[in-house]
Amino acid sequence: MIEIIKEGILLKKTNLGFENEGVLNPAVIEDGGVIHLFYRAVAKGNYSSIGYCKLISPLVVGERDDVPIIFPQCSYETHGAEDPRITKIEGIFYLTYTGYDGVNALGVLAISEDLIRWHKIGVIVPEIVYDEFIRLASAKGTLNEKYIRYNNPSHLLEREGKKVLLWDKNVIFFPRKIDGKFYFLHRVKPDIQLVCVNNLKELNVEFWQHYFLHLHHNIVLTPKHEHEVSYVGGGCTPIETKDGWLLIYHGVHDTLKGYVYSACAALLELENPLKEIARLPYALFKPEKEWELTGEVNNVCFPTGAIVREDKLYIYYGAADEQIACATLSLSELIKELLLYKKNDE
Repeated sequence: MIEIIKEGILLKKTNLGFENEGVLNPAVIEDGGVIHLFYRAVAKGNYSSIGYCKLISPLVVGERDDVPIIFPQCSYETHGAEDPRITKIEGIFYLTYTGYDGVNALGVLAISEDLIRWHKIGVIVPEIVYDEFIRLASAKGTLNEKYIRYNNPSHLLEREGKKVLLWDKNVIFFPRKIDGKFYFLHRVKPDIQLVCVNNLKELNVEFWQHYFLHLHHNIVLTPKHEHEVSYVGGGCTPIETKDGWLLIYHGVHDTLKGYVYSACAALLELENPLKEIARLPYALFKPEKEWELTGEVNNVCFPTGAIVREDKLYIYYGAADEQIACATLSLSELIKELLLYKKNDE
């Protein structure tokens, strides 16, 4: 087993209007020796924006903005900009988040060259209704019934005057191109899926129709162990190691106490991230501390950001959907442990 140190709460809500209900699920990136943290800030009425602060060191907050750096401006995010993730590819910062319009939750991309001025590219996941998704995804055979259980809007075609779309969240770019192509994770429950394109302009209606016709070829991880048996979803930006891409993701288990969200770990092949090398058969860490067990949503450890300093891995996570905490561990020990559970050894 790996030694996990839960360092405690890093960031709490304030009395400021944009974050007086909670702060959670941060994107984290270290650039030029500075650690930048972009976090979901929740105002009354569950309206979210993205706040920003710098860290003096991995566990100490320095400057913290008193207004959000990204806030709802477009029709796809009228009720919130949620759960950011960030990476840097060829000098450009890619910040993804979930745009919520009160009915639909979809993956959105914004880009920047300086982490200050952001250009919103917009929704980059499919804007597709459930029935069309099911028709395409089941064209080649039986579809996992969990896709129906978790995504069926009970045949409600419109709500509040908006068309009800398939929820597609947890968009996370890999931190470099692979064979000259962009790779990013996304999540339609219950699995984590992968997209590969030469150019983001390829992400049109025809692309997604073809993609869902071959959905089974695009699944990276599917629920397997007890702590993730309900569904899985993306977590932190993948970390490149000599043994593969380290993926810290979240797993969900529907229990008598409700859903329990845990941090999980897997290794993916460097040049073909669709291939799972290894996966921990147990949660990397799960809700145990008071701040994880009780909050806006109980029993939640939701990892969304990570950095590495020497051999120490810092994992930043939303705790009970109300505060931001950090856990630390040895990167080399985690890789060593993961390699004990290679997929081809099962």
